[in-house]
Amino acid sequence: MIDVQNQVDTRGIKIQRTGVTGVHLPFFILNQQVLAKIRFTVALSEKIRGTHMSRLMEILTDWSNVPMQISDVEKILREAIKKLDTDFSAIRMAFKFFVKRTAPVSERVSLLDIDCEIDAALSRSGEFNFSLQLTVPFTSLCPCSKEISNFGAHNQRSICRVKLDFANVEYIDIEKIVQLIESQGSSKLYPVLKREDEKFVTEAAYQNPKFVEDILRDVVIAVRQIENVSAFEIECENFESIHNHNAFASHIEVL
Repeated sequence: MIDVQNQVDTRGIKIQRTGVTGVHLPFFILNQQVLAKIRFTVALSEKIRGTHMSRLMEILTDWSNVPMQISDVEKILREAIKKLDTDFSAIRMAFKFFVKRTAPVSERVSLLDIDCEIDAALSRSGEFNFSLQLTVPFTSLCPCSKEISNFGAHNQRSICRVKLDFANVEYIDIEKIVQLIESQGSSKLYPVLKREDEKFVTEAAYQNPKFVEDILRDVVIAVRQIENVSAFEIECENFESIHNHNAFASHIEVL
């Protein structure tokens, strides 16, 4: 049959990224079964009309059937460069990662879902870029509200979006990173709480009040200690309970 994709193109335009997006496949990542939403692309020579989308899907399908470590992402990209005879490949995988959570008093075990995104790119020369983005929820309690009120203080759910660039992907522990980030809030979140647990976390948050700026600065200090991180971006957002707007703070740093 005629290979239409491999027909010569005379317009002289190299395409930096072409491939498949909106792909949903199950993957077994770090001992967890996850459903990933994927964008998988390669560079296309100015001389070739189209890339082979089916080869990209074949690579993804094969990898969806085997247990994966974070470091295997580079192998996927290397395979794409070889099979599609290109000089560049990139992948973005978004999925829910689940962290075991034990209630502080009743010790009831539950699972907290974390939005996770892997973004990686590889050139034929071997240059590999990798970033991990996590959205971590927790509780924040307002120091000002606590200081000026006779009873209680307003508190709310907050999130921290962290994008970490790694120089080495061999030793990435998502669960430990999540625990490090959420510990900078006023209190952690728990999907399952009994009455005695609710009392504990409410009082714990009250004893650990933080502005969004406090949380951001504490997260920055914590992230600086993560091994092999070369740069990071952090956004903290408090979904205010007594305002119709949110409180926000961000920071970018290259190490």
